Amino acid sequence: MIALSKYGLLVTSTAISALLASPAMAQNDDTNDLNDNVIVVTAQKREQSTLDVGIAISVVDQKAIEARRIETPSDLVTFTPNVSVKEQVPGLIPIVSIRGIGLNDFSSTNNPATGVYIDDVSLSSLALLGSDLFDLERMEVLKGPQGTLYGRNSTAGALNIITAKPNFDGISAQMSAGLSNYDTKEFGAMANLPLSDSISVRIAGKAVLQDEGFYQDASLGRDVGRREVLLGRAQLLWRASDDVTILLKAEAQSGRSELGSPEFFGAFPTTSETNCPGQSGCTNFFGYSDTDGNPYTGAYSIDPTYDFDQVALTARIEADLGFAQLTSITGFIDFDRLYSADVDASPARITDFRNTDDVRQFSQELRLSGESDLVDWQVGVFYAQDDVQTRYDGSLQDLFNTTTFTSADQEATSIAIFGNAEWQLTDTLSLITGLRYTDENRANIGFTQDNVSEAGGSFLTMAPFGSGPIILASVDDEINNSSISWKVGLNWKPVNNMLIYASASESDKSGGFFTGVATSNAQLVPYDREKLRAYEIGAKGSVGSFGLSYEAAVFYYDYNDVQTFIQDTVGALPVQRLGNIEEAEIYGAEVGFNLSPRALEGLNISAGLGLLSTKLGTFAASAGQIPAGNDLPDAPDFSVNLAASYEGDLSNTLSFRLGIDGRYQSDAFTSALNDPILISESHWVINARVSVFAEDNWDISAWAKNLTKERYVTQGLDQLVFGNGFRVYGAPRTYGVSITKDF
Repeated sequence: MIALSKYGLLVTSTAISALLASPAMAQNDDTNDLNDNVIVVTAQKREQSTLDVGIAISVVDQKAIEARRIETPSDLVTFTPNVSVKEQVPGLIPIVSIRGIGLNDFSSTNNPATGVYIDDVSLSSLALLGSDLFDLERMEVLKGPQGTLYGRNSTAGALNIITAKPNFDGISAQMSAGLSNYDTKEFGAMANLPLSDSISVRIAGKAVLQDEGFYQDASLGRDVGRREVLLGRAQLLWRASDDVTILLKAEAQSGRSELGSPEFFGAFPTTSETNCPGQSGCTNFFGYSDTDGNPYTGAYSIDPTYDFDQVALTARIEADLGFAQLTSITGFIDFDRLYSADVDASPARITDFRNTDDVRQFSQELRLSGESDLVDWQVGVFYAQDDVQTRYDGSLQDLFNTTTFTSADQEATSIAIFGNAEWQLTDTLSLITGLRYTDENRANIGFTQDNVSEAGGSFLTMAPFGSGPIILASVDDEINNSSISWKVGLNWKPVNNMLIYASASESDKSGGFFTGVATSNAQLVPYDREKLRAYEIGAKGSVGSFGLSYEAAVFYYDYNDVQTFIQDTVGALPVQRLGNIEEAEIYGAEVGFNLSPRALEGLNISAGLGLLSTKLGTFAASAGQIPAGNDLPDAPDFSVNLAASYEGDLSNTLSFRLGIDGRYQSDAFTSALNDPILISESHWVINARVSVFAEDNWDISAWAKNLTKERYVTQGLDQLVFGNGFRVYGAPRTYGVSITKDF
């Protein structure tokens, strides 16, 4: 790994040196063509060209989102190097890791390490990240700590999801329908309706009806993973005056679906499988093994039902005060869900859990911003109140002859003051300064009890039947985290179409409480906040005459009190819970480009390369003290993103578009223990599409995701102490056709 990382840093440093050496070439470029390959973003809370933002940022616009079928946060990996996304349960709880910084957790009470924002409203809970996306304007991925510009602090980076807004360009509408394998039907619609010179409304909706699941459950004798998802959104834009605009948004989502299950692996050898533990052909304590070689088939012991409902309300008010711009963003989300997890991935009731979550969040952000010849500035205040209730009904009858019940009620309050300024030192050089103060309070009341529910008594506590529930672990506590985050950087524009930047920043993620199943009070001790100090040097630019835009960066992270899964064996049962590892370090590099050559109109090629070296410090585990040097979870040494598309004319009225994209990543561990049983081996995932369309009228497309049917691991759990474990695999190949009509 170290050799690879040194090589990667050398390559990237050489690339950056080449970019730094190219001002003469860039100056000869026609600056009128400067914006041909540049996307306007709001990453710094104001509209800017990507070439004015001294942050490593990946962007996809509405056209690319639709063409690549980017439908969930899990699709981020298709366009962003050094980003990994995994699901803790197939179809549920996507965890985004940027440059090796993520969160190995499943609890709805936890905040993601990557700040996720929908129209500037932060999503406070991991439970909120699994929603389908629709009718989007663009998506932006910012890499590195983000705190001095954003409402909620984050260590990994930020994902900005921007929905399409009402406009005053006239009445417009769109309808779409699609069919795909696994008996899937999709329908979508949008209407933009200017009601007057000052009021416009946009209404959009989507329905996904999947009548056949990816997975086969031998216990039920049928497929599982079916989906019925309905989504709707209404927005009203009101120009109250020349200086005031108000945007109101209401959104609802509902799902009556099913979840898939992971692939089983066992602990004990059989006559046909001796390479144990860790293979699906090995058995558990009950003699079960999975010998079909298909990660999407098995025999499970849970109800696969996954139901969820969500309502989200947002109000955005913008007022021009003359000396400054005032922005107010108010957000409210009410979300609840019900699902089951077969943690042993077998037909036995060893560690099965029925989960219910109820999440309510309210947030208010106020920003004041202004600009002058000397400085572009912004100050803001942020308040959030998060209330989360989570429940687990545990079925442990076959191994422990009992059931359990776990409950957690958590309230979290966050208050922050932040500011950011870009000082114009010269015509080409600016200084970035940012500061943030955050105060967060979390209170948690929770417990796990042995219900002693089965005749013969509990094998967990050895309590006789009829003795009543026994509390195994409980907590009634609160913690307070106060912290200061900062950023300082330099942006240098030697010519209009090139930016060279350097920055140092520090941010943190607050501590909290583990809210899963516990068998000892010690397993519910709160974990500490984590802190990340980041150093980065980068360059980006465009060469309009070639239709080229490019970017490169090298970075180093000093990471302390890393929040990650640790295996805790202090209680009657070993549990995977969130804890801290004292230190880690990360260094890496990224290079990317986008090319639309003038000589071959209609062709677009983009590529990104990510290199990482991560090293955890020493930490305690059930196997004893783990020496320094383990990789961080979900941090492949090497990742590549490639995409190419071509548009041409079939006739005077018809055009076509061909596209292909792919992502490669090298081996990566899914846990801090670097358990070789749970490794995600290197793999490619390739997607393709072809479209025939009439401009501004209709589009017929055929598409395929995971074209080569790659089988790749995204997550896993080693519970060999119980005789088994599981691996989660990415989705199999899907393909279909769709038609879109614009009005």
